Amino acid sequence: MDFSGNQLRAARALLGLDQDAFAEAVGVSINTVRTMEACGAEPIGGFVSTRNRVRVALEGMGIEFLNDGSPGVWLRKRRRAAVTPATVPTKVARKKTRQRKRPARTT
Repeated sequence: MDFSGNQLRAARALLGLDQDAFAEAVGVSINTVRTMEACGAEPIGGFVSTRNRVRVALEGMGIEFLNDGSPGVWLRKRRRAAVTPATVPTKVARKKTRQRKRPARTT
């Protein structure tokens, strides 16, 4: 099932997660989350495996996607167990990468 960047942003807001916390919980980079949300009302592109990983994680956190008539998201009252990187299906375990610190700009 396809979902839009706006639906992802709304789902994240319903869960009360910022982009950093959401990316870490799902096991994707923060740039992936930013790129997905930047799609706006358009369906999210990119790798199918990444889209499925994000969708499965959101559904595990209690989000339901509404794509009939007018797209949206809904948070179930009864939440399932929290999704951690270990519970999201993946073919290969993902290694954490260190983010490089950029030197301060001098103007």
